[in-house]
Amino acid sequence: MTALAITLQAFFTDRLLRERHASPCTVSAYRDTWRLLLGFCAKRTGKSPSALDFSDLDAPLVCAFLDHLELERKNGARTRNARLAAIHSLFRYAALRNPECAATIARVLAIQSKRFERAIVAFLTEAEVQALLAAPDRASWSGRRDHVLLLVAVQTGLRISELIGLRQSDVHIGVGAHLACQGKGRKNRITPLTVPVVNVLRTWLAECDVNPSARLFTTRAGTPLSRDAIERRIALHAATASATCPTLGKKNITCHVLRHTAAMRLLEAGVDPTVIALWLGHERVDTTAIYLHAHLGIKEQALDRARMPTAKVGRYCPTDKLLAFLESL
Repeated sequence: MTALAITLQAFFTDRLLRERHASPCTVSAYRDTWRLLLGFCAKRTGKSPSALDFSDLDAPLVCAFLDHLELERKNGARTRNARLAAIHSLFRYAALRNPECAATIARVLAIQSKRFERAIVAFLTEAEVQALLAAPDRASWSGRRDHVLLLVAVQTGLRISELIGLRQSDVHIGVGAHLACQGKGRKNRITPLTVPVVNVLRTWLAECDVNPSARLFTTRAGTPLSRDAIERRIALHAATASATCPTLGKKNITCHVLRHTAAMRLLEAGVDPTVIALWLGHERVDTTAIYLHAHLGIKEQALDRARMPTAKVGRYCPTDKLLAFLESL
C-alpha cells in the first residue's frame, strides 16, 4: 500500500475515531470528501485509488478538484470550503507522519478557502408563524405530529439533526419544563419550554407508545424521520399556509428558517445576544450577530433614538473640467 493509503486509513481510525471522538456526521462528511477526491484523481491520473500517493495529490490537482466541485457538481462556496477543510485536516495529520512529502503537503495546505457573500438570514413574521402552525390537519396522526414538530422547532430553535435525535426521555414537562438534546460538537444543552408547548407535548406523548428510548418524531412505521422527510413536510405545510398568508409563498421555508425565526423572536423580546447564543448552541457568541444585521426593526429603533446631524441638500459641482471628467467616471 502507498503512504497515502496507509495515512488515510490511520487518519480515520486513529485521529478521527480514537483521538478526537468525531461525531458520525463529521466522519461521514470527511469520508464523502475523500471518496470524491480519490475518484477524481483516479480519472485524472489513470491510477486506481489505492495506488495513488501524495505525489499524485499535488496542489494543482487539488485546485482542479475544487473547481470541479463548483463548475461541474454545481456546489457553492460553502461546500467547496468544507471539502477543502477535510483535505487540509488529513494533510496536517500527514505532515508529521510523512516528512519526505513535506513540500507537496505544504503547497496543499497553502490553498486558501474561497470568500463568499453572506446573505441576510431569512425568518418568519409572527403572522407567518401562526399561519404555518395552523396548516397541518390535526384530525390525522401525521398532522398532529407535524404540528408538534413545527411548534417545537419555532419555540426552541433546534437544528434539524437535534429534532431528529430527540427521544421521549428528552422531554421534561414537570416543574422547569425543558427539552434536553445533544447538539453540534456533542455539546449537551437544555432549552426551556413555554406553557402552550408543554401542553401540546403532553398530549402528543399520551398518544405515543410509552417508550422513553423511542424517538419523539417518527414515521407511522416507528422509524426516525429523515432530514428530507422533515423538509418535505415543512414545504408541504408552507404551501398550504400560503393560501391564507401569501407572503409565505415568496419564501423558501426550511427547518433552518424556523431556527432563525426562534432567534428573531428572542431578539425582539429583548433577550441579550449572549443568551441567544447559548439558547441556540452556537460555538461563538459573535455568530448571533447575523440576526442583529438581519433585523431592520432593531436598526430603525436605534435610528429613532440617535440624534442625527442635519445637513443641507445640495450637489457638489467641480469647477475644473478635468475634475468634472473624473467625477463622471
